[in-house]
Amino acid sequence: MSNRRNRWSVAADLLTVALALLWMMPLIFGVLMSFRPQAAPITNGNVFVGCAAQLSPAQQALVDQQEAGQSIRLLGCTLTLSNYQAAWEVAPWPRFFLNSVIFVVGVLVVQIVTVTMAAYAFARLRFPGRDLLLIVLLLQIMIPTATLIVQNFATIRQLNLFDTHWALMLPYWGSAFGVLLLRQTFREVPYELEEAARIDGAGLFGVLRNVYIPLSIPAYVAFALVSISSHWNEFLWPFIVTRQDFARPLTVGLSQLFETSDTGANYNNIMAGTIIVVTPLVLLFTLFQRRFIESFASSGIK
Repeated sequence: MSNRRNRWSVAADLLTVALALLWMMPLIFGVLMSFRPQAAPITNGNVFVGCAAQLSPAQQALVDQQEAGQSIRLLGCTLTLSNYQAAWEVAPWPRFFLNSVIFVVGVLVVQIVTVTMAAYAFARLRFPGRDLLLIVLLLQIMIPTATLIVQNFATIRQLNLFDTHWALMLPYWGSAFGVLLLRQTFREVPYELEEAARIDGAGLFGVLRNVYIPLSIPAYVAFALVSISSHWNEFLWPFIVTRQDFARPLTVGLSQLFETSDTGANYNNIMAGTIIVVTPLVLLFTLFQRRFIESFASSGIK
């Protein structure tokens, strides 16, 4: 039985590794394309290793001329940083980075307040229509964000917030997913701890600050990662409500790379810009992946 279990365990591990590599193929493709010389056609050599070994002598000479001083040879492959340099010069990336940080942090701070209060109400308070109201709230998860763009845009226009950071953040200050996640987490907290805190004289905010929030840190970390990643990658809404670079986030600024060539899209520069945009998210998830997984395991959400 032990040998059979070991075989199944090895097979499951191999399947997991294969699925992980398959999932990572677009990222691997983007990284290798971002280091590939612009003069090297995609049809020549293997795009997944970025090699120019099959280039003709004339093409190789053109690559060497264009990438002089900016390329290196690694295992017979020509790698260059000129794509990142060209992509960086197209748009004001520091400003776009700042706008994205303001966007995601501003949304997250308000969301933490709103979802904490709502989650506590649905987890501990008793009031008429609580279950029905929770069902209505969770229906928001089933509604695509794009269906609310017209109404949200009309609201932003009436408030005269067009082309501002407030316009980016306002529609996302509530989160049905965050309410569900924290409600499940709060329900796992022993109610005796809240009773003890109230006996000591703690009010509602004292109970939340001293009992529920400290015991729900993994859930908050998971929610923060989901919120930051989803809003960092948001494109359609920021594209609609911003027209100036001082308010546009990275995803909208990335579209400027499609306008850098008269002969068509320069995929090398586009991939370089894409890697610039997604790298902070990859690093963030790598640092907090353990807490992210533990939070869902402990909250009971499958």
